[in-house]
Amino acid sequence: MDFDWTVPLVAAPMAGGASTPELVAAVNGAGGLGFLAAGYRDTGGMIEQITRTRELTDRPFGVNLFVPGPPAAPGPVAAYRERLLPEARRRGVELPAAIPPDRDDWDAKLDALLHGPARGVEWVSYTFGLPEPAEAAALRAAGLRQLGTVTSPEEARAATALGLDALVVQGPEAGGHRATHRAEATPGSLPLLQLLAAVREVTPLPLIAAGGLGSGAAIAAALDAGAVGAQLGTAYLRTDESGASAAHRRALLELDATTVTRAFTGRPARALRNAFTDRHEGHAPAAYPEVHHLTQPLRAAASRAEDLTAMHLWAGTAHRETREGRAADVTRELWREARALRAG
Repeated sequence: MDFDWTVPLVAAPMAGGASTPELVAAVNGAGGLGFLAAGYRDTGGMIEQITRTRELTDRPFGVNLFVPGPPAAPGPVAAYRERLLPEARRRGVELPAAIPPDRDDWDAKLDALLHGPARGVEWVSYTFGLPEPAEAAALRAAGLRQLGTVTSPEEARAATALGLDALVVQGPEAGGHRATHRAEATPGSLPLLQLLAAVREVTPLPLIAAGGLGSGAAIAAALDAGAVGAQLGTAYLRTDESGASAAHRRALLELDATTVTRAFTGRPARALRNAFTDRHEGHAPAAYPEVHHLTQPLRAAASRAEDLTAMHLWAGTAHRETREGRAADVTRELWREARALRAG
């Protein structure tokens, strides 16, 4: 199928501000395919980003949606709140006592993509699950191409049965949230290249590799393993167009280790290991987005103070390989390196 790229590199959707219209346009301009992150934004915010991206690029781009799950049991969330209260007092912030249901504006976002001012986006990808069959069918009828993000062969089978166009295969090396289709699922540990092979056995769909791809060599290995493209997130965090904070950029080089933790959001996510993850990992319940909302005041206070010991610093295993400069230049450099290695 036509992926709208001349360079098979995808700018991963990084929710929370790291992905920007400028980053999407820059990667598009280098021949890749950029994705906006609609997660955590309301529909109006999503539309604003789409409008701005259209001003910056005339090439196709995509939008990533968080698929809502069922609400979590309140008891474990309340217990985690009690654990975090001393930390909240030290930082002078209030933790929410009640967290209302949150579907991340799912229905309104779909409506905007189908009928509203967001109509005309070429690609939509899904994280944390899959749409209902009727929703996927409606988007397909409207001409949108759909990518499912999967972390296991079982999830790949479900996405294939839904009639999606391609799959993003996310390995455990990826920074940020693991895209497991259930919040309580234990993420698999099969390395990306082996996971690609396992997924290929259960689906004929084109596969885009994601996770720890910070160098031309890693990209070449993923393509040689059967992927048609490589999705990069952490690799763009230090580029000029990234929305990552100065503290986050600095931490990518200053902190050594990453860890997969539920401590910040209730979903497993790979972050730079710090004192917060050490204190609270193993205590946070599998409750998303409830824990995300619970810890938001703490995370915001830590970010304002540029406190690397308590910030949520999403990063993949290749965070030390991140490069500064324009995202278009980084895209071209990585592809040039990968192509040279594949040419042998």
